[in-house]
Amino acid sequence: MTGLLIKTSGAATGEPLVLLHGFGGDGSAWDAVLAGLGEDIRTLVVDLPGHGGSLNSEGRGGAGRMAKAILAGLDDAGVERFHLAGHSMGGAVAALIAMRGPDRVKSLTLVAPGGIDSKINAELLGRYAKAATAEELRACLAEMSAPGFEVQQAVVDRFVAARARPGALEALDETYQAMFPEGPDKGQGVLPSDALSALGMPVAVIWGSADAVLPCPSPRALPAHFALSVLPELGHMLPEEAPDALVRVLRQAIAADA
Repeated sequence: MTGLLIKTSGAATGEPLVLLHGFGGDGSAWDAVLAGLGEDIRTLVVDLPGHGGSLNSEGRGGAGRMAKAILAGLDDAGVERFHLAGHSMGGAVAALIAMRGPDRVKSLTLVAPGGIDSKINAELLGRYAKAATAEELRACLAEMSAPGFEVQQAVVDRFVAARARPGALEALDETYQAMFPEGPDKGQGVLPSDALSALGMPVAVIWGSADAVLPCPSPRALPAHFALSVLPELGHMLPEEAPDALVRVLRQAIAADA
């Protein structure tokens, strides 16, 4: 057993939508999206290894280790084929899962994903990885979000509680270091472009034009068959900032396969 926390909601049957959150968070990042999806879609929300309820699971460290552990966790849960969406680091993990199991992933939705380009705000993520107080976390989350977006106090409180758990900050540092195989000043590790281009399932990419963590790329930076949607003036925290837009894209991906 992998020790992953996988929460099921929505419909009791059907090929599920698997949701992966970003670095430093947990599955609750998708709460507003889940509310918009309603009860007719089966959803599996995974806490990434080293995060949330998967703090001490197998697969802690980099995105490749996480992808392997999540595929094993889905095997344990008896999930063969699924739709897949990932935000930020979860997007990089989702892409690697699709590369490892292309026949299992029916559609892929990448929300401001890591690994597309080496450009990344390593300094902000470094502060975020170490943030433990409400003031530190609120400051980081505000920088990650679009100007004027209000981070809920309940969200900040949940982050503070999660990072107070023994080993939580150490796990975040382990993952942060794995993001930068050549050091933070050299940028993040990049997904293999040939393998991305070879993905055969429908791929949707959603990005905020004002993303302060991972700069929104031009369409030319993505494989030609990736469908890019740019959300004007929105930041990096799209599951919280723009849940309705994500719900529309996810429903379209699932409906296209029906």
